[in-house]
Amino acid sequence: MKRIAVLVSGGGTNLQALIDAQKTGMFGDSEITLVLASKPGVYALERAENNGIASKVLARKEYDSIASYSKALVDTLTDNRIDLVVLAGFLTIFDEQVYNAFPNRIINVHPALIPSFCGKGFYGLYVHEAALKKGVKVSGATVHIVTPECDAGPIILQKAVSVMEDDTPETLQKRIMVEAEWKILPEAVKLFCEDKITVKNNKVYIEK
Repeated sequence: MKRIAVLVSGGGTNLQALIDAQKTGMFGDSEITLVLASKPGVYALERAENNGIASKVLARKEYDSIASYSKALVDTLTDNRIDLVVLAGFLTIFDEQVYNAFPNRIINVHPALIPSFCGKGFYGLYVHEAALKKGVKVSGATVHIVTPECDAGPIILQKAVSVMEDDTPETLQKRIMVEAEWKILPEAVKLFCEDKITVKNNKVYIEK
């Protein structure tokens, strides 16, 4: 059994996709045991409560540095015996303390096909605005292992989504969520829970 923590900063739509997948038995005997939010009052915390999942708020503004916040994060995750950390719209920066405590055990979903439209400043609608400005015909989502370099970790899964001529950043964001993010994030968690992910030379190999 793997114990999963989902880190959130907002509404928690990807958290809900994970909860729904868990309810189908997709993760076997592994389960989401903690939802951790970077600020109070976000709807993701209600999603956790509605589904009987323990939650905690670690508000960044209550810590005087990234280092002190990162230590609190590591302590909380360790105290809860977490095996896998899932960043699901977690917009707070942490440092190497977290990476060192959970090597190859932190994953993130990014709303584009990395290495396109990723890195510093590319989050939320900014990603889709950039994609539309470039005129790409295909975008999508990527689930990757988190490393100190933003959006540069080994790629686990990707899924492409068509871009329509009349798309706005909002319509493209929604389509990528529904057709890609909400599908490949639970699938990546499933692969981790089944011990089917191996990382070698910054590449992910998936056991068939």
